[in-house]
Amino acid sequence: MSWETVIGLEIHVQLSTKSKLFSGGSTEFGAESNTHVDLIDMGLPGVLPVANKEAFYKAIRFGLATGANINQTSSFDRKNYFYPDLPKGYQITQMAQPIVEKGSIKIAVDDYEKEINITRAHLEEDAGKSIHDMFEGETGVDLNRAGTPLLEIVSEPEISSAKEAVAYFKAIRQLVTFLDICDGNMAQGSMRCDVNVSIKKSGDKELGTRAELKNINSFKFIEKAINFEIDRQIRLIENGECVVQETRLYDSEKNETRSMRSKEEANDYRYFPCPDLLPVIISDKELKEIKENLPELPEEKEMRYIQEIGLEESEAKIISSSKAMANMFEEASSKTNDAKLIAKWLVGDVSALLNKDNIEIDESNLSAENFGILIERISDNTISGKIAKSVLEEIWENGSNVDEIIKTKGLIQIQDESLLEEIASKVIDANPDQVATYKSGKDKLFGFFVGQVMKETQGKANPKSVNLILKELLDNLN
Repeated sequence: MSWETVIGLEIHVQLSTKSKLFSGGSTEFGAESNTHVDLIDMGLPGVLPVANKEAFYKAIRFGLATGANINQTSSFDRKNYFYPDLPKGYQITQMAQPIVEKGSIKIAVDDYEKEINITRAHLEEDAGKSIHDMFEGETGVDLNRAGTPLLEIVSEPEISSAKEAVAYFKAIRQLVTFLDICDGNMAQGSMRCDVNVSIKKSGDKELGTRAELKNINSFKFIEKAINFEIDRQIRLIENGECVVQETRLYDSEKNETRSMRSKEEANDYRYFPCPDLLPVIISDKELKEIKENLPELPEEKEMRYIQEIGLEESEAKIISSSKAMANMFEEASSKTNDAKLIAKWLVGDVSALLNKDNIEIDESNLSAENFGILIERISDNTISGKIAKSVLEEIWENGSNVDEIIKTKGLIQIQDESLLEEIASKVIDANPDQVATYKSGKDKLFGFFVGQVMKETQGKANPKSVNLILKELLDNLN
């Protein structure tokens, strides 16, 4: 039997404001437990919330970038549930009047593109964090995160596979980082998502019963969790059992999902308008200013890199896929005139190191200034490309200065043509059999002689000069 998968994502984006959504408490990550907690965050009687204007502006930026409708009048509701990390016993969120509705974003998967519609994006406060491994037999609660502004982005159920779900999450992450509304650090919980998964027989119009997978914060785990859940639901139905609507937890160590609780409906939360907060009205002037000050978005950067700088489409796509990578490219390009060479190294050797260490470029020891100088030293023939690779690796390890590495290790390229001619002649004299084979028409053997000269000079010879000198010497042999 053929099955279709239907997936919807609810992505929680922590907005990068300095203070919380309704209090002056700090949102800085990594502080000692319960040191960034305001009286409002604690839910003490008599305190009143005050909405953070910057959170609204950041939400609007996202809405504009996705072509969504901006509700210039939006309001807050109380979502009631009881959990230790929610001191008030309710969460302040936007149910009836969200700030953003009906946007869309494009994703690219393998050899096709697809547009995913966004139902809504609403503001709400984050909860605290339960800690289960600090006290034996007890659970601790850290309220530092309580009240941090979240933008919850809800997709339409239009995602058809785990691969598409990952592509969608990546596209949202790319966008929010370029908009500078979130740092996108999933390891620190800046982005998390709930995944709704259901299956149905191919061609059926009615959707199947969905299960919600809670709080997944990595691309790899999203893909694995969805694939496991799809297989689980298919097995249940093919065995004559029913899928239960419920919330499930993904266990990355066992690579399985397991039941947490029955899935709540909206009426279970007893939503009602928050009596402590008036509707928030965004003026035409504010909306215009936000729109006029939107930063350059990934697709716009990609086109500019192709049309104005002359990068290959594949290079422009990779560089513009990450804000940190795009910043590195543009800052390094300001240090040298060879933007194309910078792009080549970013897409090649730098990307290889990033993939090996599984980090973003702004987490590495490579600064834009140092990288720009490295490219300049290749361009002005101070060092060869081969030597530059070793210099890059040393920078990667300890962040050392390019010129200091070159000077200390004596890596300056040999450009003395008389010296290079002498070395090339010795190589030719030492390899008569290879010379005879080359002269018989085996032109590909030319690379052997180049390699031998580079070996003799420990990679310091100017490759262009070596090629010219060897070609002349070999062609003039009888």
